[in-house]
Amino acid sequence: MILKLNVRGAILVAAAITGLVTLSSPAHADRCDDSAKELANQIDRLKVNFRAANIVYLSHPAAKELSVGCRGDKYSIELYAKSDRKPKPEFYALVGSMAAIVFTVTKDDTTTGATRCLKRMGLLRGDKINMRYRRLNMECTRTKTEASIAITRGKDE
Repeated sequence: MILKLNVRGAILVAAAITGLVTLSSPAHADRCDDSAKELANQIDRLKVNFRAANIVYLSHPAAKELSVGCRGDKYSIELYAKSDRKPKPEFYALVGSMAAIVFTVTKDDTTTGATRCLKRMGLLRGDKINMRYRRLNMECTRTKTEASIAITRGKDE
Protein backbone atom coordinates (compact mmCIF):
# COMPACT_ATOMS: atom_id res chain seq x y z
CA MET A 1 0.00 0.00 0.00
CA ILE A 2 1.46 3.33 -1.01
CA LEU A 3 0.75 6.38 1.16
CA LYS A 4 0.16 9.53 -0.74
CA LEU A 5 1.41 12.61 1.08
CA ASN A 6 -0.51 15.77 0.76
CA VAL A 7 2.38 18.24 0.62
CA ARG A 8 0.17 21.28 0.65
CA GLY A 9 -1.70 20.10 3.72
CA ALA A 10 1.53 19.29 5.56
CA ILE A 11 2.91 22.76 4.83
CA LEU A 12 -0.30 24.40 6.07
CA VAL A 13 -0.26 22.38 9.28
CA ALA A 14 3.40 23.26 9.90
CA ALA A 15 2.72 26.95 9.25
CA ALA A 16 -0.27 26.90 11.60
CA ILE A 17 1.76 25.28 14.39
CA THR A 18 4.59 27.76 13.90
CA GLY A 19 2.14 30.67 14.01
CA LEU A 20 0.53 29.41 17.21
CA VAL A 21 3.91 28.97 18.88
CA THR A 22 5.03 32.50 18.01
CA LEU A 23 1.71 34.01 19.09
CA SER A 24 1.54 32.10 22.37
CA SER A 25 5.01 33.20 23.57
CA PRO A 26 5.15 37.00 23.74
CA ALA A 27 8.45 38.72 23.11
CA HIS A 28 10.23 39.74 26.31
CA ALA A 29 12.97 42.30 26.68
CA ASP A 30 16.34 41.12 27.89
CA ARG A 31 16.94 41.09 31.66
CA CYS A 32 19.82 43.54 31.18
CA ASP A 33 17.62 46.03 29.36
CA ASP A 34 14.91 45.72 32.00
CA SER A 35 17.42 46.21 34.82
CA ALA A 36 19.02 49.22 33.11
CA LYS A 37 15.67 50.90 32.48
CA GLU A 38 14.55 50.26 36.05
CA LEU A 39 17.82 51.69 37.38
CA ALA A 40 17.49 54.80 35.22
CA ASN A 41 13.90 55.33 36.37
CA GLN A 42 14.63 54.95 40.08
CA ILE A 43 18.03 56.63 40.52
CA ASP A 44 18.44 60.36 39.93
CA ARG A 45 20.96 61.51 37.29
CA LEU A 46 21.60 57.93 36.09
CA LYS A 47 21.52 57.58 32.30
CA VAL A 48 21.63 54.57 30.00
CA ASN A 49 24.37 55.13 27.42
CA PHE A 50 24.46 52.16 25.06
CA ARG A 51 24.44 48.38 24.83
CA ALA A 52 27.31 46.28 23.53
CA ALA A 53 27.02 42.47 23.45
CA ASN A 54 25.58 41.48 26.85
CA ILE A 55 26.57 44.68 28.68
CA VAL A 56 24.56 47.86 29.18
CA TYR A 57 26.75 50.88 29.94
CA LEU A 58 25.43 53.57 32.27
CA SER A 59 26.66 56.97 33.42
CA HIS A 60 26.37 58.92 36.68
CA PRO A 61 28.33 61.90 38.05
CA ALA A 62 29.43 59.97 41.17
CA ALA A 63 31.15 57.19 39.17
CA LYS A 64 33.72 57.02 36.40
CA GLU A 65 32.23 53.90 34.84
CA LEU A 66 29.06 51.85 35.40
CA SER A 67 27.70 48.78 33.65
CA VAL A 68 25.21 45.96 34.03
CA GLY A 69 26.22 42.69 32.37
CA CYS A 70 24.18 39.56 31.74
CA ARG A 71 24.78 35.87 31.20
CA GLY A 72 28.38 35.21 32.06
CA ASP A 73 29.94 31.78 32.51
CA LYS A 74 29.43 31.67 36.27
CA TYR A 75 26.85 34.38 36.92
CA SER A 76 23.43 35.45 35.71
CA ILE A 77 23.86 39.20 36.15
CA GLU A 78 26.78 41.47 37.10
CA LEU A 79 26.99 45.05 38.32
CA TYR A 80 30.29 46.88 37.75
CA ALA A 81 31.24 50.32 39.08
CA LYS A 82 34.50 52.30 39.02
CA SER A 83 35.48 55.43 40.95
CA ASP A 84 38.52 57.32 42.21
CA ARG A 85 41.04 55.50 44.41
CA LYS A 86 39.29 56.80 47.53
CA PRO A 87 35.56 56.66 46.73
CA LYS A 88 33.25 59.28 48.14
CA PRO A 89 30.12 58.49 50.18
CA GLU A 90 27.98 59.29 47.11
CA PHE A 91 29.67 56.42 45.26
CA TYR A 92 28.91 53.97 48.08
CA ALA A 93 25.27 55.09 48.12
CA LEU A 94 25.03 54.79 44.33
CA VAL A 95 26.47 51.26 44.27
CA GLY A 96 24.26 50.21 47.18
CA SER A 97 21.07 51.48 45.59
CA MET A 98 21.95 49.99 42.18
CA ALA A 99 22.74 46.59 43.68
CA ALA A 100 19.54 46.69 45.74
CA ILE A 101 17.48 47.20 42.59
CA VAL A 102 19.34 44.69 40.41
CA PHE A 103 19.64 41.88 42.96
CA THR A 104 16.44 42.58 44.96
CA VAL A 105 18.25 42.81 48.30
CA THR A 106 17.76 45.60 50.83
CA LYS A 107 19.67 48.81 50.19
CA ASP A 108 21.25 48.77 53.66
CA ASP A 109 22.72 45.30 53.07
CA THR A 110 24.14 46.09 49.63
CA THR A 111 25.58 49.42 50.78
CA THR A 112 27.20 47.74 53.79
CA GLY A 113 28.68 44.97 51.63
CA ALA A 114 30.05 47.36 49.01
CA THR A 115 31.52 49.65 51.68
CA ARG A 116 33.20 46.76 53.48
CA CYS A 117 34.68 45.40 50.28
CA LEU A 118 36.03 48.73 49.07
CA LYS A 119 37.41 49.73 52.47
CA ARG A 120 39.21 46.41 53.06
CA MET A 121 41.70 47.10 50.31
CA GLY A 122 44.92 48.46 51.68
CA LEU A 123 48.41 47.76 52.87
CA LEU A 124 47.60 44.63 54.87
CA ARG A 125 45.08 42.90 52.59
CA GLY A 126 46.29 44.02 49.17
CA ASP A 127 44.69 45.64 46.17
CA LYS A 128 42.27 42.85 45.28
CA ILE A 129 39.57 41.61 47.65
CA ASN A 130 37.06 38.83 47.00
CA MET A 131 34.25 38.57 49.49
CA ARG A 132 30.76 37.18 49.84
CA TYR A 133 28.02 39.15 51.57
CA ARG A 134 24.30 38.30 51.70
CA ARG A 135 24.57 35.74 48.85
CA LEU A 136 26.34 38.29 46.63
CA ASN A 137 29.89 37.83 45.35
CA MET A 138 31.89 41.05 45.51
CA GLU A 139 35.27 41.61 43.94
CA CYS A 140 37.00 44.89 44.68
CA THR A 141 40.14 46.00 42.86
CA ARG A 142 42.20 49.16 43.00
CA THR A 143 45.06 50.66 41.05
CA LYS A 144 47.10 53.78 41.71
CA THR A 145 44.33 56.04 40.44
CA GLU A 146 40.99 54.21 40.71
CA ALA A 147 38.99 51.59 42.59
CA SER A 148 36.32 49.30 41.18
CA ILE A 149 33.76 46.81 42.42
CA ALA A 150 32.04 43.96 40.59
CA ILE A 151 28.99 42.45 42.25
CA THR A 152 27.58 39.17 40.95
CA ARG A 153 25.19 36.45 41.99
CA GLY A 154 25.85 32.88 40.92
CA LYS A 155 23.61 31.13 38.40
CA ASP A 156 22.50 28.53 40.94
CA GLU A 157 21.27 31.11 43.48
